[in-house]
Amino acid sequence: MTDTPDPSQEVILKCRNLWKVFGVEPAGFDQITKTESKDEVIAHVQSKGSLPAICDVSLDVHRGEILMIMGLSGSGKSTLLRCLSRLVEPSAGAVFFEGQNVLTLKERALTELRRNSFGMVFQSFGLLGHLNARDNVAFPLRVQNVPRAERHARAEVLLDLVGLGERKGNFPHELSGGQQQRVGIARSLIADPDLWFLDEPFSALDPLIRRQMQDEFLRLQRTLGKTIVFVTHDFLEAARLGDRIAIMRDGRLVQLGTPREIILSPADDYVRDFVSDVPASRILHVADLMKEGHAEADLPSVRATDPLEAAIDHFLSGHAELRVVDEDGVLLGVIARDDLHVLTAQEPQQVPRNG
Repeated sequence: MTDTPDPSQEVILKCRNLWKVFGVEPAGFDQITKTESKDEVIAHVQSKGSLPAICDVSLDVHRGEILMIMGLSGSGKSTLLRCLSRLVEPSAGAVFFEGQNVLTLKERALTELRRNSFGMVFQSFGLLGHLNARDNVAFPLRVQNVPRAERHARAEVLLDLVGLGERKGNFPHELSGGQQQRVGIARSLIADPDLWFLDEPFSALDPLIRRQMQDEFLRLQRTLGKTIVFVTHDFLEAARLGDRIAIMRDGRLVQLGTPREIILSPADDYVRDFVSDVPASRILHVADLMKEGHAEADLPSVRATDPLEAAIDHFLSGHAELRVVDEDGVLLGVIARDDLHVLTAQEPQQVPRNG
């Protein structure tokens, strides 16, 4: 994962004041959103018996970043992703992809944008049962009338990339769930998209396969460096895969930040409750709690990139402070046992001392 994107980093996708209403939209809804407060607009919509599914959401996605969108069921996370890709038509607001307002595109231009710039993967694999793996991956190029030899060659490269080169002739019913999802991922990449939308792609898989698919996803991202918007309901998955996390509640964006920022500085009680059961020591790294300063040479050392669990193991052995070093063993700072209280907003943990 990377740090919070630099403000100078290129923004590839931008949404501003995005709304989606399911049901009857009030007359002149777009103008209402510009003249009334968010709460007034929501009350107005609800008075019509309609559901405000996305409420005045604004965010940026930077080139090369993985932005995770998460929330409880009904929070609007999947609806937001579908509005960003215009699979669902927003009710108000704007979505810009590389400076162009996607919401103003006519049907043909929108179709071309999806074919050439957007990749999409959903929870259901959506494979065509009468086509083998290679032909499933190549299908988007078939629709574009790309010659068979070329589309087969490109499909085989992607199947190799996802570790299924030897299964190219297998049909969906001959593949496991994880293998089917890999075929779906390869198919979404066939047009070399600039922006990749994934909606809970691993949630239908059992835990072991899901972990393997996360590993595969990270390997692919290291190879391809895609810009990704990824919906999940699993905070551990979001923290493991994402650079930043957007947390939704009742259609509103309540916090956007790195996993560290969300765990250590929740925006409100909802976010605090949302992450209350998250094992922070598995997500945070030593660098997240270390402080610059001198450390005694005889203290044990941990690397800044180690998970916080590595430091906790030393603290449980009785050490009050640890040296923090880089990959070459150069001192970066110190981490203290008493710093751990920020994880629980309670008094410092009482850990046995030597002697």
